Amino acid sequence: MKKKLLLLSFYLITLSLFSQIPAGYYSTATGTGYTLKTQLYNIIKGHNDLGYSGLWVTYQTSDIDLFYENDGTIMDIYSENPAGVDPYNFIVTTDQCGTYSVEGDCYNREHIIPQSIFSQASPMRNDAHFIAATDGKVNGYRSNYPHGVVGSVTYTSQNGSKLGSALNSGYSAGYSGTVFEPIDEFKGDIARMYFYFATRYENLVAGWSFTMFNGTSDQVFAEPFLTILRTWHAQDPVSSYEIARNNAIYARQNNRNPFIDHPEYVELIWNPTPDTTAPTAPTNLVGTNITNTTVDLSWTASTDNVGVTSYAIYKDGVFLASSATNSYTVTGLTQNTTYSFVVYAKDAAANTSPASNTLSITTTNIIDNQAPTAIVDLAAANTTNSSTDLSWSASTDNVGVSGYDVYQNGTYLATTATNSYAVTGLTANTTYSFIVYAKDAAGNTSAASNTVSITTLNVPSTCLSETFTNMGVASSSYSVRNWTGDDGGAWTATDARTDQTINGPAITIRNGSLTMPTTANGIGSLTVTTIRKFSGSSGTFTVTVNGTVVGTIPYGTTQQTTTIPNINITGNVSVVFDGNSGTSNRVAFDDLSWTCYTSTLGVQEFKDNLFSIYPNPATENKIVLSIKDNTDISSVELYNLTGQLILNIKNPTISNNRFEINNIPKGLYIIKVFNDKAFSTKRLIVQ
Repeated sequence: MKKKLLLLSFYLITLSLFSQIPAGYYSTATGTGYTLKTQLYNIIKGHNDLGYSGLWVTYQTSDIDLFYENDGTIMDIYSENPAGVDPYNFIVTTDQCGTYSVEGDCYNREHIIPQSIFSQASPMRNDAHFIAATDGKVNGYRSNYPHGVVGSVTYTSQNGSKLGSALNSGYSAGYSGTVFEPIDEFKGDIARMYFYFATRYENLVAGWSFTMFNGTSDQVFAEPFLTILRTWHAQDPVSSYEIARNNAIYARQNNRNPFIDHPEYVELIWNPTPDTTAPTAPTNLVGTNITNTTVDLSWTASTDNVGVTSYAIYKDGVFLASSATNSYTVTGLTQNTTYSFVVYAKDAAANTSPASNTLSITTTNIIDNQAPTAIVDLAAANTTNSSTDLSWSASTDNVGVSGYDVYQNGTYLATTATNSYAVTGLTANTTYSFIVYAKDAAGNTSAASNTVSITTLNVPSTCLSETFTNMGVASSSYSVRNWTGDDGGAWTATDARTDQTINGPAITIRNGSLTMPTTANGIGSLTVTTIRKFSGSSGTFTVTVNGTVVGTIPYGTTQQTTTIPNINITGNVSVVFDGNSGTSNRVAFDDLSWTCYTSTLGVQEFKDNLFSIYPNPATENKIVLSIKDNTDISSVELYNLTGQLILNIKNPTISNNRFEINNIPKGLYIIKVFNDKAFSTKRLIVQ
C-alpha cells in the first residue's frame, strides 16, 4: 500500500513538519481564487533552468525508490506495484532511453503535459516538477493523450495504468476521446503536476492549445478535466515520496510545487467558495456471495449537492479500499471469521458522509480438497517478435476457480484471474513452451494443461529509408515533386521544394503532403528528422497509414528527430504525412526510416462461436454439432475432464450445418472443433 505520512484532514497541521519549506517562502500567498494563483506564480517563477540533459542528473535524487522496495532504483509510476513485487526495475544511470520495444527496456523523461503544446521550448521542456522518469514503452502508449478516466480499455501496462476511450459519466462526464489513466496510487501526484504547470506558466499558458486547457490564464483547465484533477487530488493525498521529490527538485531548480507543500491551495484557487456539504450516508449496506475468503458488498448510493466521487470502505475500523461505484468485492479474508464493514461517501472537496450501517458477516468454513479441472485447450495466437496471447476454456471447481498460474519454459510467469494472458518481453526468433494450472481459493491446484509451444518472429528490420539525396536538380520553387527513393520506390511530395538541407539535402513542404511508397512488408515504427524553415510557427504533421491516423510529427525552429513507435500494421501499407503547416511555414524532412512489421505467425485463432451443441445437457448418447455457415471442419476432438483425448474425428462431413456424434458415455467433456484458421471449445454434459 502507499506509504502516506499524511491524511487529507491533517494537511494544514502536519505538512510543514515534513516538507522542509524555507521560512517565509509562501509569506506573500495571502489571497484566494486566481489572485492566490498569481501570487504563487510570482513566488515560483524564474527557476534555474538546468537544460534537458539536466533532468537525468535531477532524477538521481528526485525520482528514486526509497518508499516502496527502498532499493534505490528509479521510482516509475507506470511500473511500480504498490502492493507487491514490481514487474521490473530501472537502474538510474544505466537504463536511460535509448530505444525500446517492450516494457522494461529503459526509462525516459515523460512530460506529463506534452511538450508539443509549448513547442519544446525552454524552460518548460526542462522543468522536473512535471517531467517524470517513466518506462519508455508505456510513455509511448500514453503519447500526447490527456489524462482522464478510462471507460473502454485498449491497453494496460504491467502495473495497471490504462489507455482507452474516456468514461463519459460520473465526475468524468463531458469527454469521450482517448485518455490515459494512471493507477490510483499516483493520480494525485499527476494532478498536482498539472496544477503546478498551470501556475508556474500562468503568463504563457493561455496561448497553448491542449485538449485539457480552456485557453485562459486563470482557470486554465477545461471541464471535465478540472473536476477530474480536483477529484484525483482529493482522493490521493500527498505522499512522502512526493514531498521528498519536491525537496530534491527545489535543491536543483530553486523553486517548489506549492500544491505539494500546501494541498489546500487547490480548492482555494479553483473552488474559492468551497463545498462544505458532505454527501448523505450510504444506506442498506449488505454482503452477498460469502465464501471462505471473500464477500461482495453493495449499498444504496449517496447523494451530494455537487456529486459523490468515491466510497471509502472500512473493515474492522481500518481503511480497506476506495470504490468509484456502490459495490466492492472484498478478498483475502480468513475462513470461519467474523468481520464488520462500514462505508463512507466522499465528494471532490474531500467532504465525508456519516457512516453507513455496520455490516457484520462471518466467512464460511468449507473444507475444500477438490482441485479444479485441468485445462485441455491452451492455445497461443497473435505471436509477434516479443509477445504472444494465450487463451483457454475456463476450468470448473466445486467451489470456484480463483485464478490461473501461467508457466513459461517450466518457470512461473504470472497469475491471471481470467482465461487469457498476454505474454510480453519475449526474445525474437526464440521458441517458448507454456503450461497453465487452475487453482481455487483453498490452494488446490489442477493438473497441468496441455503444453503450447510458439516461436517468436524475427526482430523487425529496417525495410525503408530515405535521405532525400536523389531528388534531381535542387529547386526553390514549390510544386509537386515525384522521385525514386533510396529503396527504388516512388515518392511524391506536393507543394514542395528541394533546395533546403538538414543532414544533407531535404524535401521542404509548404502546405502539402509527403507520400511514401506502398510496401507489402507492413510498418512497425517510423522515424524522421524535421525543422521549420524561414518564418512561421511551430506545429505538427499528421501521419496516416492506410488512411488511419497513427501519430503526429512535430516541427519547430530547432532540428528534432521523432519516432512514432508501435504502429504495428501488417500487409500492404501506404503512409502519408498530411501537411497542415500553412503557407507561412516551410517544413524540411530528412533521414526518414521505418521498420517492417510482418504478419504474425500462422497459429489458429480462438473463436467462441464456431459451433454450438444441442442438446446440452444431452439426455441420450447422441449430440448434434451445429456448424456455423457450413464451414469446413478439419477435426473434432473430445476430451474428458482429466485432459484425456477419447475421440478424434478428422475431416468430418458437414451436411446442412450439422454433424452428429453417437455413443458417448455419460460424463463431462470438452469438445474442441478446428477449421484451417480457428478453433472453438465448449463443455458437454451427457446424462
